[in-house]
Amino acid sequence: MNSVMRGRVRVLAAAAATVVLGMTAMTAQAADAANAANWPTQPVKLIVPFAPGGTSDVLAREIAARLQVALKQTIVVDNKAGAGGVLGADSVAKAAPDGYTMLLGTIATHAINPSLLPKMPYKADRDFAPVILLGKISNVLLIGPGSQAKTVKDIIAAAKAKPGDITFASAGQGTSQHLSGEVFRLLTGADLTHVPYKGSAPAIQDVMGGQVPMSFETVTVALPQIKGGKVKALAVTSAKRSAQLPDVPTLAESGVPGFDVSSWQALYFPANTPAPIVAKLNAEVQKIVALPEVKAKMESLGLEYTPNTPAQFAEFQKAEQAKWAKVIKDGNVKPD
Repeated sequence: MNSVMRGRVRVLAAAAATVVLGMTAMTAQAADAANAANWPTQPVKLIVPFAPGGTSDVLAREIAARLQVALKQTIVVDNKAGAGGVLGADSVAKAAPDGYTMLLGTIATHAINPSLLPKMPYKADRDFAPVILLGKISNVLLIGPGSQAKTVKDIIAAAKAKPGDITFASAGQGTSQHLSGEVFRLLTGADLTHVPYKGSAPAIQDVMGGQVPMSFETVTVALPQIKGGKVKALAVTSAKRSAQLPDVPTLAESGVPGFDVSSWQALYFPANTPAPIVAKLNAEVQKIVALPEVKAKMESLGLEYTPNTPAQFAEFQKAEQAKWAKVIKDGNVKPD
């Protein structure tokens, strides 16, 4: 066989291989679509990486109850708390990508911890398939009844006059409440001292009691105390006013331009879960959160939802990771 013939044979072989690969890919896509159409055929586990009773747990159980009806299959909520959500998230990252294990993820598991913790067992942007952003929860800047401050500008002025003397409480090191304070410090130049607590309850109790003059807390936790007159809300941390506190201005409106901090809740599958299954769950959850009774429940938790696709949610997560990596670095934030 001369060189010309050998060249033609190689070209034909390459073309045949390309056709085979293309047919294989089409077959795999068809199989994924067929699996998605039948999915789920067995119970699905929803991992909540926090203890029962919190916002994540309540939301997960509400969504799971509705999904059971929509998908005609059992959804088992499993709380795997520990290490600030890392333990439960890691169990999903390492689960089979077959659509039968999913995660109720948060700003902590997928945006803050990856930059805050020196060692992470998973890669937030590699080991998960983003499904849907379920909603954002604004934090709110609170002051106690005995505080001398009347406005956000008063706090900034006092902190600049006596650097380090003004303290703020949070639910713990590395929480969105803590990092709200770090963003405040970075954007205003106000030298505040962070006082971390083990949870929201003791933090807000000490603000009410006057042991700490101010705190950043989720609207969900703070709302009863605000309505009861035990604390005063000066501003919310989100870019837009909270539907639950429509009369409270944003920090941007209060003289801190560019301030935008919200906690968030979301659903994930392990990476490489077939795209049709991801799309199917996204579509089903969008129907669920549009139900008036579910919408009311989510609003009671302080969640503000905007419809989103898996691709849009993936872009949001990417931006959040970059944002918090910068805040943690610039603020020299360290884990407990």
